[in-house]
Amino acid sequence: MQRKLTVIFSADVVGYSAMMERDEAGTLARLKENRKSLFDPRVAAQGGRIFKLMGDGVLIEFASATSAVACALDIQEAMDAAEGHRPEAERLRYRIGINLGDVIIEADDIYGEGVNVAARLQALAPVGGIALSRNVRDQVAGKVAAAFHDLGPHTVKNIEAPVHVFAVRPQSAAAATSGAERVQKVSVCVLPFANMSGDSEQEYFSDGISEDIITDLSKVSALSVIARNSAFQFKGKNVDVVQVARQLGVTHVLEGSVRKAGGRVRITAQLIDGAKNDHVWAERYDRNLDDIFAIQDEISEAIVAALKLKLLPEEKKAIEMRGTDNVEAYNLFLMARQEYAGGLEGDLVRARTIVRLCTRATEIDPNYARAWALIALALVGAGHTHGSEGDGGLAAADRALALDPNLAEAHAVKSLVFSEQARHEEALVEMELALRLDSESHEVNKAAARLYFVRQRLDGAIRHYAKAVELVELDFSSAGMLVTCHTALGDHAAARGAAEITLARVEKVLAQDRNNSAAVGHGADALAVLGQGERAKEWMARALLIDPENLGMRYNFACCLAVHLKDAGAAIDTLAPVLAQSAIGRINYTKIDPDFDSLRDDPRFQAMIAEAEARLAAAKDPP
Repeated sequence: MQRKLTVIFSADVVGYSAMMERDEAGTLARLKENRKSLFDPRVAAQGGRIFKLMGDGVLIEFASATSAVACALDIQEAMDAAEGHRPEAERLRYRIGINLGDVIIEADDIYGEGVNVAARLQALAPVGGIALSRNVRDQVAGKVAAAFHDLGPHTVKNIEAPVHVFAVRPQSAAAATSGAERVQKVSVCVLPFANMSGDSEQEYFSDGISEDIITDLSKVSALSVIARNSAFQFKGKNVDVVQVARQLGVTHVLEGSVRKAGGRVRITAQLIDGAKNDHVWAERYDRNLDDIFAIQDEISEAIVAALKLKLLPEEKKAIEMRGTDNVEAYNLFLMARQEYAGGLEGDLVRARTIVRLCTRATEIDPNYARAWALIALALVGAGHTHGSEGDGGLAAADRALALDPNLAEAHAVKSLVFSEQARHEEALVEMELALRLDSESHEVNKAAARLYFVRQRLDGAIRHYAKAVELVELDFSSAGMLVTCHTALGDHAAARGAAEITLARVEKVLAQDRNNSAAVGHGADALAVLGQGERAKEWMARALLIDPENLGMRYNFACCLAVHLKDAGAAIDTLAPVLAQSAIGRINYTKIDPDFDSLRDDPRFQAMIAEAEARLAAAKDPP
């Protein structure tokens, strides 16, 4: 292992997941041809060395900052020429980030903060654009035919010091727009509304209000709205609105707060011009909680009016259509959704909590389709390990679809039910439909990732687990599953990156709930990946004393012991009680889980699987 200072070039295809969902084979073929004929030759011409491929992403090392920037400009210009004839949604477009920094060289891999900053810069680059760190800009200024635009300092994930970012484009492009700026579509970022209730447990409610406003505004055709995952990266931070607008490329920012107490709610909201930092509109609503839906409608319509946009009649109707008109049912659903997002599928206690909350919501409003779908998701997750209660969630999923045939989450959970029943083709059809209906749904992406994982299609699992991680900041389990997928594919740098995200989220959860067994299960695994094996063992020992019957946690500990701590005996001892009590779903999952590949030929592992299958067969067909 050695350290050195080098230039890291990070590139990623914009909207790749959506294009893959529409046409997987065609998109993959186009990407391969693009890499072969356009991208890779330009990298080679400038002396770049590709050291990592990640689906649609690529990391490249350059000895010279000038060579890296010249390569990026050449690639983006060639991409415009090659793809300009296609509709916008079908174009292959890259975002590129370039950083000069200290890295660690180990075998054929490169990792460290220098790589991480390049990846963060790539995420900040505009579509078809290039973002540079300040040290790269300083190296290349005056040496390449380009214009630089100062985007200011940015605080990025897992990097302590702010990164000063510059956008770069060819001088010819800068000259073409110097006389008059292009007309920019009105766009808005809805920052997460602050929870002012004095109770952290009310966070689910303020987050739900923010998400609903994002959803409502997204129905206005004249307005471009930043997705939830991009907006929620600023949650809990003191932000500079102008910097947020510049970073996300929006014209306006909406921020606000929610205070909920008893039967009253106070919501403040203000719309700010991102260029001038002027207030365009502001209002405070102090109402009964029963008026919450009316307040949301009023905020959306006030924003449209303040921006002087036209709200079409069908858009107004769509905004006013909600899953329920009952505030109590809505509140229960938000509580249940937070339980689902921040937990582990198969956790029986959490699953039963979700079912209780949503069952009460459906008693209040029997037509609440989203509550029925969440019941189904909880039941199918618990049934995987503990055995199905009733029909395993199929009736609840069908009830949701009867109420709303276009509810993506209901199609996703029906896919998982079919998968548990080995109806694999039907499962894929349902999941493809769910993704077409709502590719931005956290529940849908998490379900899709699970389906692809059990079908051993790890590239698809990675794509959707990564999306789930982006969409909900509480979701440590999807981040933990990324560790498993990347490890199985031998991408140890990506596994370390996923482990860092997992551990950060787990520690945040454990700060609120020290005995959250699901979080401890993934946290111990992350610690082992990050080289903190002794600390991982301490976490496991403590958790097994406190919650020895938690099968999901035990299973994750066994994975950690087998694949990262290389202790086959301890892994088998830890796994034995799980297989002795689990349903067929967990047994089948264990048989394909790559974390246990090292145990496949161990007679003790084979005997445990055989005994579990015999137990289940005997229970199914008693003498």
